[in-house]
Amino acid sequence: MNIAVRYYTRSGNTKKVADAVAAAVGVQAKTVAEPLEEKVDALFLGSSVYAGGADGSVIKFIADNKDKIGCIYNFSTAFLPVSTYKRISAAAKANGVSVSEKEFHCKGSFMGMNKSRPDENDLAAAAEFAKNAVKDV
Repeated sequence: MNIAVRYYTRSGNTKKVADAVAAAVGVQAKTVAEPLEEKVDALFLGSSVYAGGADGSVIKFIADNKDKIGCIYNFSTAFLPVSTYKRISAAAKANGVSVSEKEFHCKGSFMGMNKSRPDENDLAAAAEFAKNAVKDV
């Protein structure tokens, strides 16, 4: 089974989660600036919530790599409890890519709020999410 982890972050919150997810499934987390080199069965794709959705570079990544993605497993961080799932799902659907209903979302620190988030508990939960997700692939 081929697995990849890609993410976009401005503050570093989503990178922390991406690294935990990647370690749990035995791959290296890379930014969305790095295209997929081969077809993957499972793509763990992460972003923070920016202006109500995922950053445009994440949406572009889906379009640019659509023929190499089996299924997307979304993960995100944000100040608010709203995830990027709806935006990622819409972009994936528009490109003929499936998205798992399973997702991971946690709070991220922002302008002094949610300090130290994601924390150790968040990262452990992200790793557990990834381990459980690959059981379905």
